[in-house]
Amino acid sequence: MLSYGITAVCLGIVGYYGWKFTARNAYESARYSVISSDGNFEVRDYADLILVSTAMRFDAQGSDGSFSRLFRYISGDNGQQQKVAMTTPVFMERGSETLTGETTPDQTRPDGGQAGNQPGQMAFVVPEQVASGGAPQPGNENVKLREREGGRFAAIRFTGRMGDEALSRKENELRQWMEQQNLTAAGSVEYAGYDPPWTPGFLRRNEILIRIK
Repeated sequence: MLSYGITAVCLGIVGYYGWKFTARNAYESARYSVISSDGNFEVRDYADLILVSTAMRFDAQGSDGSFSRLFRYISGDNGQQQKVAMTTPVFMERGSETLTGETTPDQTRPDGGQAGNQPGQMAFVVPEQVASGGAPQPGNENVKLREREGGRFAAIRFTGRMGDEALSRKENELRQWMEQQNLTAAGSVEYAGYDPPWTPGFLRRNEILIRIK
């Protein structure tokens, strides 16, 4: 029985590191500088990023076709038929302001109402090398290239699934921490996911970011 237990532990370790180095770590990630850190909370500086984005229903997690539209773009559905490497994180936002800076009236607050009725944006980060050379224009009119202006952000990192209840709870935690640190919000809330859908919840890396003054 002991040998079976040791074997199971070894397989678990091999499986974990196999996932770690073939999933999240296999992709270029949007770079940032950590200004300060406090457990799961951080203050970060981001440079300008080029995003390829599309409208989504926030609670759909891409099953409304938004993820597929973006994936087709990086697979060659663009003006140059150029394959673009996948990156992390996938940015999402809901509410009255989207990642593109456009406004949509009569939105429900992220922490109330029915999430399925909340339009938002999903966006992939264009790799640095592709962005510096001029990212190819999307072939789908519902997919746009946008700039995410750099700046300073407060962030909270957590595991699990991005359910509505979890996001609301973590956002409240982040805002309470910001108040304790005398940090003033200067923009809407962004959600960032770093893992493919099949990743177990306890291994997932999720973040909530709020731009600060």
